Amino acid sequence: MIHLDCTIMGQSYRLACREGEERTLREAVHYLDGKMCALRDSGKVRGTDRIAVMAALSVAAEFLSVKSPEGPLAGMSVLEVKQKLEAMHTVLDAALAPRENPA
Repeated sequence: MIHLDCTIMGQSYRLACREGEERTLREAVHYLDGKMCALRDSGKVRGTDRIAVMAALSVAAEFLSVKSPEGPLAGMSVLEVKQKLEAMHTVLDAALAPRENPA
């Protein structure tokens, strides 16, 4: 396990993750921090606990809206989907590189 020091809405946290998942965790922290700060800055929600719950509900709703029980991503974890997307980007970059730099 690897430990990362992160900040969410000005509060420091020491989080653990598996080796190789640091980037994903940092991106998740950044995303959550953005959601929570936006809620706080809107002035509509007060209290860190309420902001955290509202942000969690927002993220859960986003996740459920894109996760389908049927289809090519069914049964896959978010990390697996992310890895599949990164692999597709690699293939696309390799395919498009010759077109961008014609000989």
